[in-house]
Amino acid sequence: MAERQLEGLMSVTLEKIKEMTGSNTIIGEPIVVDGATILPVSKVTFGFAGGGSDFGAKTTKELFGGGTGAGVSVTPVAFLIVKEGNVRTVQLADSSSTVDRALNMLPELVDKLSGMLGKKESAEPAGEASQEQE
Repeated sequence: MAERQLEGLMSVTLEKIKEMTGSNTIIGEPIVVDGATILPVSKVTFGFAGGGSDFGAKTTKELFGGGTGAGVSVTPVAFLIVKEGNVRTVQLADSSSTVDRALNMLPELVDKLSGMLGKKESAEPAGEASQEQE
């Protein structure tokens, strides 16, 4: 009987953690402002503990003591801004890791490379046409 009581305590606590830490908690609901879509990005951390004990049967009643607990922390870390097909990352806190800085710069780098390749492709046919006329 004590095992079932502890199992019930733990399952209720884990179910509540699932409710608090769903996918919409990490990548938030999109917000549309002036043609731009803004997606909030958060870091979620949580801890969980549970335990129980059943006491010796000195009486005919089954005695049980137990408890569970959890803590959840949701910290906003960045926003993804999508406008006219371009994606930008706006980070809320300064990251000290080189890898974090590189990942944050990646969307802008892709946009710049796409722009450069687009300009180069549109410039080549015009250059070839002028050489043929000479």
